[in-house]
Amino acid sequence: MTDLTTVKQRFGIIGVSPLLDRALEVALRVAPTDLSVLVTGESGVGKEFFPQVIHAFSARKHNKYIAVNCAAIPEGTIDSELFGHEKGAFTGAVEARKGYFEEADGGTIFLDEVAELPHSTQARLLRVLQTGEFIRVGSSKVQKTNVRVVAATNTDLQTAIAQGRFREDLYYRLGTVPIAVPALRERKEDIPLLFRKFAADVAVQYRMPAVTLDEAARERLKNYYWRGNIRQLKNVAEQISAIEQERVITAAILSKYLPEETGGAPVRTTATRPDDDMSTERELLYKVLFDMRADINDLKRMMSELMRNAAAYASEAPRDIRGLLPSSSGSYVPVAPAATVYPSAGTGSAAGYAAGEPAPVYAESEEVTDEAPREKTKADVQREQIVRALKRNNGRRREAAAELFMSERTLYRKIKELGIEDL
Repeated sequence: MTDLTTVKQRFGIIGVSPLLDRALEVALRVAPTDLSVLVTGESGVGKEFFPQVIHAFSARKHNKYIAVNCAAIPEGTIDSELFGHEKGAFTGAVEARKGYFEEADGGTIFLDEVAELPHSTQARLLRVLQTGEFIRVGSSKVQKTNVRVVAATNTDLQTAIAQGRFREDLYYRLGTVPIAVPALRERKEDIPLLFRKFAADVAVQYRMPAVTLDEAARERLKNYYWRGNIRQLKNVAEQISAIEQERVITAAILSKYLPEETGGAPVRTTATRPDDDMSTERELLYKVLFDMRADINDLKRMMSELMRNAAAYASEAPRDIRGLLPSSSGSYVPVAPAATVYPSAGTGSAAGYAAGEPAPVYAESEEVTDEAPREKTKADVQREQIVRALKRNNGRRREAAAELFMSERTLYRKIKELGIEDL
C-alpha cells in the first residue's frame, strides 16, 4: 500500500493525527474500485483533498477529474450544467452543450455540497448512479456515461432525509463508502504544525521573518475550539504575520485574534439539536392562554347579545321557579304551580305565598356532598390541548403538531406519555 507520508507530501496534507491517517487509508483502499464515496465533515476541514487522492490512485487517473460546487449553481441551470442541454431547450440555449457527466466520461466527478441539489436533480443523479444513463435537458435520447462519483457535504444527511430535503435512496447510493474527515479540534497535535506552515508561507510571500509561538500561545492555540477549522486557523496565522511587529507571539497577543464566544461547545443547529421539552411545554402553555383569551372574547360577545335582548325578556310574564329551587336536605322533585303567584313583600317563607297555592314537594334522597373540583395538572392541560388539536385536524398528527408549535416526533412521544388514544 502507498505510504501515507508520500501521499501527504504530494497533496500538501499536513498532520500526524490518527483520525486523519485513518481517513486517508480508507481513501487509498477504495481508490482502485469504482465505488461511490461520500466525504463528510465540517466546513473548512479540507474535504476537497480526498476526491483528488481517490482519483489520483485509481485506474481513471489519466482521464478527466471535474469538481462541481453544487451550492454555487442556480437551481434553474443545475440540470443543464450536470447533464447538458439541446439547442432551443430553454431561452438562451443557442447551441447544444455537453454536461459535466458527459465531459467526465471515463473519469471522476466530485460533487461538493451535494445536499444543496434540488429534488428533481437528485432523481436524475440517482439514475446515473444506478444505470449510468442520463438525458440532456430538452432531449428524449438516453445517453450512457461511465463516471466515478465522489460527493461531499458538511450537512447531516440523516436529518435532511427526515426533513424531506434529501432522498434516502440517493444517500445510500452515494454513501457506499463513507469517509469522515475529523474537525481541527479533534486533531490538536496538528494545530501547531499547520500554524507554522501558514506563517512560513506568508513570510516567504512577503519576504518577512516568520512568526513563532511561545509555549503558552501554543497551548492556547491547541485548546481553542476552531469553529472555522483549518480555514479559520489560516486566517489567524496570516493576520498575525501581517499585523504584529513582534515575531514571537505570546498567549496575550494570540487572544486578540481569537473571538471569545467560540471557546466552548458548538452552537446547536437543527441538525443536532434534541427536542427541548421545556420549550415544548412553554409553547403548550402559550396555546392554552390563547385559547382562554378566545373563550373570554366569546363570552363577552354572548353577554353583549343578552344585554341587547334584555328588553324583550323583561316584557314577558315572570315565571314561578320555586319548584326548581333545591332544599338544604336533599334533591328535589319540581311540581308545576297551578297559577302564577307572587310572594308577599318582606318575607321569603311559605307564609308569604298566596292562599291555596300548592307547596313545593321535595323527595328525600341521600345526602349529596359538594366536593371541590380537582385542580388540573400540567399533564391535564397538555392532554386537552393535544386532543383538541387532533380533533380539529381530523386526527392528522402532522397538522396537529404544527398547530401546537412542536415537531411531529415530539407529538408522538407526548401522545404515548399521556395515554391519548387514537381519535
